[in-house]
Amino acid sequence: MKFTEFTITTTREASELVSDILWNYTNYGVAISDVNDILDLIRMEAYWDYIDESLTERKNEDVLVKAYVALDETEQASIGIRRDLEKLKENAAGIMPVGTLETVKRVVEGDDWIEIWRKHYRPLQFGKVWICPEWIAHEPGEGEVQVKLDNNMAFGTGEHETTSMCVELMQKYPVAGKNAIDVGCGSGILGITALKLGAAHVLFTDIDYVAVKSAEHNCRLNGVEQSRYEIMQANLLGDSAEEGDVVFANITADVLKILSESITAHLKKGGTLIMSGIIKSKEREVIQSYSALGMTLEERKEKGEWIALVMKRGDK
Repeated sequence: MKFTEFTITTTREASELVSDILWNYTNYGVAISDVNDILDLIRMEAYWDYIDESLTERKNEDVLVKAYVALDETEQASIGIRRDLEKLKENAAGIMPVGTLETVKRVVEGDDWIEIWRKHYRPLQFGKVWICPEWIAHEPGEGEVQVKLDNNMAFGTGEHETTSMCVELMQKYPVAGKNAIDVGCGSGILGITALKLGAAHVLFTDIDYVAVKSAEHNCRLNGVEQSRYEIMQANLLGDSAEEGDVVFANITADVLKILSESITAHLKKGGTLIMSGIIKSKEREVIQSYSALGMTLEERKEKGEWIALVMKRGDK
């Protein structure tokens, strides 16, 4: 079987958003090619049998995101992808760089790599929470909860350290009976996990309408009562007066800094902020941004090159 391979040139910051757009048009696979991932491993002194030494000298900020679409769906997918990329560019203006978003197409031969790719994903356990692909049958044990994600959701699968740390931290800082806000919700994994752990209500927000549709789909997939959540396409919370006892923000350090005043304003007095997407070199800057607004650092968590922070808003 032949496929059309779409290759989008973007930035590291926007690569997951671009991936999510592409997943809306394929069930056959999306891949992110980022030389910075290799450089990160080199800095961590990972062992390599072979490596091109010129990689360490590269300063290329471009990231390539590839997707595979059936030939007979190519024309319709092309129109939709271009529309969604333009919308992303518009919504991200002033928030994060998205790069050129240049799109290249070519026809490639298919193979059984599709099934191999699907087999890569497996149920993941973080404390008493299981994150499970929707096509894998899995029964959680007594006292455990399961969050199912559809296989066409690109980001927020639980495999990334930033997501797993947030899931672990929300079990240490209980959400049961509380109102929560999931900022930059992506697939909705954090908000849905909070609901499964007993949160009274969750407000999901994202600037990307494809992410909003993903979160809606996954909420339905998990059988969450519609009265317990609201999903909104907005740059954070727009004009909403909603305040959360708990706010989740798994974005990037630069965006967390830009949104610090807005996030803090929508966190109730005495509330808890759980945030991640922070590389080590940006940790101090993020802490300073929120400390200046009266937030107090409660805990930091580290996995690989990534940091998660728990901060509390004062009672006054």
